[in-house]
Amino acid sequence: MTPDPTPSNLAINVELVADILCRFLRNELGRAGFARAVVGVSGGVDSSVVAYLAARALEPQNVLAVTMPYKTSSEATRRDGRRVIEELGVRHVDVPITDEIDAYFVRFPDASRMRLANKCARERMTILYDQSAAFEGLVLGTSNKSELLLGYGTQYGDMASAVNPIGDLYKTQLYPLAEHLGVPESIRAKLPSGDLWVGQTDEGELGFTYETVDRLLVLMVDGRWQRAELLEAGFDAALVDRVAALIRRNHYKRRMPVIAKLSFRTIDRDFRYPRDCGT
Repeated sequence: MTPDPTPSNLAINVELVADILCRFLRNELGRAGFARAVVGVSGGVDSSVVAYLAARALEPQNVLAVTMPYKTSSEATRRDGRRVIEELGVRHVDVPITDEIDAYFVRFPDASRMRLANKCARERMTILYDQSAAFEGLVLGTSNKSELLLGYGTQYGDMASAVNPIGDLYKTQLYPLAEHLGVPESIRAKLPSGDLWVGQTDEGELGFTYETVDRLLVLMVDGRWQRAELLEAGFDAALVDRVAALIRRNHYKRRMPVIAKLSFRTIDRDFRYPRDCGT
């Protein structure tokens, strides 16, 4: 049955989704031999949802929340991150990144804001993986399906993780789930932002709202609608073409590095799962 282009396509059973994702976390960590998780908590809805899921799935004492502010990080962001940590009762470490980031860019004073944002994202991920080793827990991803499809993230930065519980949820689907989990309303109500620089918002940078693009993505990706069908449904041609181009152009961010195939069992396409090795 062909889906219709209405927000109802994005409706989820929040209780069922929460249960599935908690079981997913326990199962995937357990298969890898872990019982603990590390989450970078930014004070946004994505990382908050992941932190709440992890605390529910693994118990708060088995979750390490890491805050990694830069000098331009807003006080509201820091406050919301602290609130999540305090309400959940998870373990916490604060690792500011200003000194190392600024020391690097002393050599490159003309660097763009995007280079700074990418460097911050990758610095944070190196910290998360170091804390992963210290805490003996796997790093959980906080990139949602909208971001992954659009390539709105930093490769080997915020898009890196060992396990991602929310990567199959569109951005707008996270809000009802966040409410169900008990994420504070102040976090759910604010404009989505990576807090990359003062006044930065995701939707301002992208040039469209998540509500609009999620309605398009669920039809384009999940429903496999063709361009003509999308235009007939009322979507703007320029938006359809831009989103399609972003999906294609950023596919490299959604997979491990492509390996040149020489053998019968190449790692990224023929040898993918533990069972491939007889387990």
